[in-house]
Amino acid sequence: MAAKDFYQVLGVPDSASQDDIKKAYRRLAKQYHPDANPNNPSAGERFKEISEAHGVLSDADKRKQYDQMRRLGAFDGMARQRAGGARSGAATGGAQGGGAEGLEFGDFGGLGDIFSSIFGRGGRREEPSAETLEAVVEVPFRIAALGGKIPVAIPVSDPCPTCAGSGGAPGATWSTCPECDGRGTISFGQGGFAVNRPCPQCRGRGRIPSQPCPTCRGAGEVRTERRVVITVPPATDTGSRIRLRGQGGAGQSGAPSGDIVVTFQVQPDRFFRREGLDIICEVPINVAQAALGTRLRVRTVDGKKVMLRIPAGTQPGRKFRIKGQGIEKNGRRGDQLVAVQVTLPERLTEEQQDLLKRFAEAAGMQY
Repeated sequence: MAAKDFYQVLGVPDSASQDDIKKAYRRLAKQYHPDANPNNPSAGERFKEISEAHGVLSDADKRKQYDQMRRLGAFDGMARQRAGGARSGAATGGAQGGGAEGLEFGDFGGLGDIFSSIFGRGGRREEPSAETLEAVVEVPFRIAALGGKIPVAIPVSDPCPTCAGSGGAPGATWSTCPECDGRGTISFGQGGFAVNRPCPQCRGRGRIPSQPCPTCRGAGEVRTERRVVITVPPATDTGSRIRLRGQGGAGQSGAPSGDIVVTFQVQPDRFFRREGLDIICEVPINVAQAALGTRLRVRTVDGKKVMLRIPAGTQPGRKFRIKGQGIEKNGRRGDQLVAVQVTLPERLTEEQQDLLKRFAEAAGMQY
């Protein structure tokens, strides 16, 4: 009696990233969802296994605990203990949960707390929770550097306005779900103990309508765009993330709304670029300015202009530092580095060429 390996259920290695786990789950859930396989009971069982595996491996804390049990062989030990007492129980998809009968998490000492934290105790019904949404938001360079607010539209799932989230068509009659007998959850074996998950047929409601809602097709929710104003922290870089709590889709059965995890993508700027807390820019000067020296007004990232003195004899590529005009983070502020690029005229008149030759000869320069 062997426990199913969650990594094998999703078809990913135990070193898989969260992104790989999510992609595998979405692909398999779409393939085996009961709505897509109405005449295939085994697809429903497969969907339960996929949902269970994803529920554990997509949560960092639960995955860590699961990996610990997996390394210790806890699942196999539970299976062997139960095999001697009730070999007919704990079959996958068994709503009766025979394999878990008489089995207490406490029987396994310290592992009991781990099992309880991952799967819950006994037949306790899990509270529904809304999914955490993820979004990538592009941020202008200046706002990313200094901080600010930007409005964005994020796709979320909200209760269907036609059925108010029930999933049934207006006027439909309701009956007890035959799959879960009205409990809203399905119990199936995992290595010698029962695990409860929302019923895929009634979506955890415990009853099914005579006719599904024509707007949401029984899902009880619709996709829409939610406009939110996001506060971008100063010194935000590409890959930085923030969590907007309660800004995601509405939860089922009155559960709190989910969160939105925003990953920032900083847009490049035509004039500035960033190196740590320093701001880098380039300004062009001509030959006369480089040779004789000049003064330039240079724009800073906060929109101000600073007077910069270019000394005589400045060489191409030389960098000048403007103190305190970089990015501020944790009480530290970088500088702005200005690199000068000497530009040469592409064409000279005969008179200009003659003057340049005379200058070169006077300075002992070869040409």
